Amino acid sequence: MGAGRRAVTVGALHHVELWIPDLNAAMRSWGWLLGELGWTPFQQWPVGHSWRLGATYLVLEASPALTGRRHDRRAPGLNHLAFHAGSAAAVDRLVEQAPAYGWELLFADRHPYAGGPDTYAGYLADGQGYEVELVASA
Repeated sequence: MGAGRRAVTVGALHHVELWIPDLNAAMRSWGWLLGELGWTPFQQWPVGHSWRLGATYLVLEASPALTGRRHDRRAPGLNHLAFHAGSAAAVDRLVEQAPAYGWELLFADRHPYAGGPDTYAGYLADGQGYEVELVASA
């Protein structure tokens, strides 16, 4: 492979692009979370930012054609993104710190087993309606 090129697995996710209503709010919530999960800043332009982890990158871009002010995770389309988050203690730490960055805990009455008895995870939603699942390693 040439310089700067990475070997990838066929079928692996290349990138995800989320169109968001408020880039500043997303930078506060997503910027913090992605940094905590080991993603590094990748690209920046006036209406967007991206982060990279390995061969995959995630883009947050202010939508040029907003039809609403909030994402509805229960409507057709994206429900949530799930991330490996390390140990159960790491999930607990992220869930504890998340509200300071605009995230709220979902399914608090069933946390950390909202996904079932065999999955230790935190489910968070940001102020724009996007949900993430932070999954602890087995």
